Amino acid sequence: MFKRLKSLLNLPYDLANDTLVQLPLLVLYITDGCNSRCVSCDIWQNPRRNMALGLAQSLAETVEELGVRWVLLSGGEAMQHPEWASIAQMFRERGVRVMLLTNGLMVKKQADLVASHVDDLIISLDGGTAPTYHAIRGVDAFDLLLEGIDEVRARGVNVTTRTTVQRANWHEIPQLIDVCLAHDVNTISFLAVDTSNELAFGNRTLGTQSALLPTLDDIDALEAQLKVLAVSHKTHFDSGRIAESPQKLQRTLVQYFRASYGVGAFLPPKCNAPHFSTVVGVDGALQPCYFLPAYGRMMPKGERLPQALNTTPAQALRNAYKNGQRAECKTCVCPLYKSPKALREM
Repeated sequence: MFKRLKSLLNLPYDLANDTLVQLPLLVLYITDGCNSRCVSCDIWQNPRRNMALGLAQSLAETVEELGVRWVLLSGGEAMQHPEWASIAQMFRERGVRVMLLTNGLMVKKQADLVASHVDDLIISLDGGTAPTYHAIRGVDAFDLLLEGIDEVRARGVNVTTRTTVQRANWHEIPQLIDVCLAHDVNTISFLAVDTSNELAFGNRTLGTQSALLPTLDDIDALEAQLKVLAVSHKTHFDSGRIAESPQKLQRTLVQYFRASYGVGAFLPPKCNAPHFSTVVGVDGALQPCYFLPAYGRMMPKGERLPQALNTTPAQALRNAYKNGQRAECKTCVCPLYKSPKALREM
């Protein structure tokens, strides 16, 4: 059936259909260990497991059948997988664009491997100064991270920084932007700290997460700060160097944080990620996205990914989020939406 449906690749995506025929984006948690000690995540406290190469290979073998165009290697800290570059190569040699999501601690040491196996590098950068970075990430590696960025940019690798904005760093957004510009970062991106969902950040205790929210006074100051940035960095917003527009930052940071205190409402997220992507865990567990629960598992000698994507539980979960029946979606910090036209262009 799937081979026959491959002929539909150039037709508009049917995003209303809960059966997945194509999967442009594949996200792999290739390890669940991490060498950071972030205050917002407990995954580093767990014993590290690495995705088996056999599982990665079986997924790579479905690339043509599912029309995979992008693969994102994630974790944990993806670069702690001893064979992360081999996994990247499995997909690259099939014409898939490889993105690597990393904390950046190993980028400087492995800059040549990154340059030869990665198309897009996404680095978590949670401070505009070394002390703030250390306080949030639990490691003294601010300068090491920036040196890694310099090394891969010198080799022509596209670099995006992603900053999780919280109480400890919201005031450093201007410094962080300036640091990224000074180190020739291609794209600078921001999202709000998540304090409502356990699935994406290890087995953390949500009761401690409220301490990460900016205070209401902080949020007022953040709103004013973003208005200043909209003027001072207009060129970088207009060019897309700063990924989110000033208006979007006001919505996704200021309005989101206020809603977390019950001041105003959360904006209904515009997202259809579970209809064009899936997340495969280190042990083969399948999730529709980072924030929704697993609906099944890839077995070593069981069904292949095209079939596993379309089990009854999988389709039921996609139908539930689509119809507004998943509470997790209402407070999601990073919804992802692609139109049928955008998906065709991918």
